Amino acid sequence: MTNDDRDLGSDGFPEENPGRPGPKEHGSAPGSRVPDGHTGARGVSGGDGTDPAEPEERAEETVSKSDSAAKKKGSGSFWKELPILIVVALVLAFVIRTFVMQAFYIPSTSMENTLLVGDRVLVNKVVYEMRDIERGEVVVFDGEGSWDDPNSVNVSEPANPVARGFQWVQQQLGMAPTGKEYIKRVIGLPGDTVECCDEQNRIVVNGVPLDEDEYLYPGSVESHTEFGPIELGDDQLWLMGDHRSISYDSRMNQNNPGGGAVPVDHVVGRAFVIIWPFGQMGGLGVPPAFDEVEAAAG
Repeated sequence: MTNDDRDLGSDGFPEENPGRPGPKEHGSAPGSRVPDGHTGARGVSGGDGTDPAEPEERAEETVSKSDSAAKKKGSGSFWKELPILIVVALVLAFVIRTFVMQAFYIPSTSMENTLLVGDRVLVNKVVYEMRDIERGEVVVFDGEGSWDDPNSVNVSEPANPVARGFQWVQQQLGMAPTGKEYIKRVIGLPGDTVECCDEQNRIVVNGVPLDEDEYLYPGSVESHTEFGPIELGDDQLWLMGDHRSISYDSRMNQNNPGGGAVPVDHVVGRAFVIIWPFGQMGGLGVPPAFDEVEAAAG
């Protein structure tokens, strides 16, 4: 008997091979059929008839609400902390202004053309704690008790507390004059002898004439008033403005206490840079006019 004959059934047709797999039903497990009454919806919905996407949507909604609550909480925290930040900033600004550095507004023409009305300068308040004042530097000082400058700017204090506070802020930022400080150039140091003038009308310091053309107001002479010789005390400075014809400085205060000189401890600090306007920005260094005096002093 051939293999073909063995495979034939009694009716003459080939018998089904029980070892072979039957036809597969699409969407069901191999060899199984999908029971009647069921559709492919089970693959889309949960076994309990709920949409499986709903838990994800609910989770996203919960996260969204949590984020919103966190944002609201963070915003509220910021507004609560803002007054503290403002107070800290004001305290730091006060400390820096009082002990380190301060901006000053130039209110007069006595230092033209080095400094013009409306210029703002930064004043270093700690530099003279580390070294002595040098001739030729521009300094800010308190003239109370030794100077009586009729050209000083009188700043009236507003009666309105808000306006007064606004004025104070402007003064701290160097946007308005204080009316209490002066700004001049150091001509003589403690122990120096200053006088005016030699045959060429030059200021003389310790017997050495100064060539001041570099920084004096154009066309200005060194002094329109003779003085000296004046020997400065151990704690005195001789200060003059660069616009000599209008500067009410040590020359004009000889009848006041100190004979026109200013005590060293009245110096607030050194004006070392112009910060406004931008076109005028630059350093305020020591001009070479004082090099010979420094060399002679050793």
